[in-house]
Amino acid sequence: MHRRQDHVFFTRAVPGPWGPMRVRRRGRGSRARRGDVRAGILALLAEEPMHGYQIIQELESRSGGLWRPSPGSVYPTLQLLEDEGLVGHEETDGKRVYTLTEDGRKQSAELQERRGGKPPWEASAEGDDTTIRLHQAAFQVEAAALQSAHAGSKEQAEQVIAVLADARRKIYAILAEEDEATR
Repeated sequence: MHRRQDHVFFTRAVPGPWGPMRVRRRGRGSRARRGDVRAGILALLAEEPMHGYQIIQELESRSGGLWRPSPGSVYPTLQLLEDEGLVGHEETDGKRVYTLTEDGRKQSAELQERRGGKPPWEASAEGDDTTIRLHQAAFQVEAAALQSAHAGSKEQAEQVIAVLADARRKIYAILAEEDEATR
């Protein structure tokens, strides 16, 4: 049986009872359409040459952690851009560093103009302010729950489990109300 392995990475430090603690998040971040990955790569390479892993890190950093394209979308897109003559590469210190060609610079400028001058990572990070606040609140709840697992007694952990189960039910009830209202 093939099981998907979740990638684990640390997102940020949050306040804990004994000082800052690191919050783990599973997954690769939100998924972006291939066109967004393409636009993101072109926009970054318009600034400076980069290797693939740098591109992934920059897109995540510039979107505030809300967009982290997978290597499975970045590297094939780089190859496609190279096949189209929009990027070239050099081997530097064992890494393939990509640069834009003149045609790549033109296409990057056209894409940016179509977006009203906004880079693609801003569109991913912008979204709705509510979405960003919701992500932050969820991470804070996760941090508190993880802290209770490490520092709380068994009875406290059971209370936290009950609170989380109740919160999950209430969230689904809110979503069900909205679904009924839109019917």
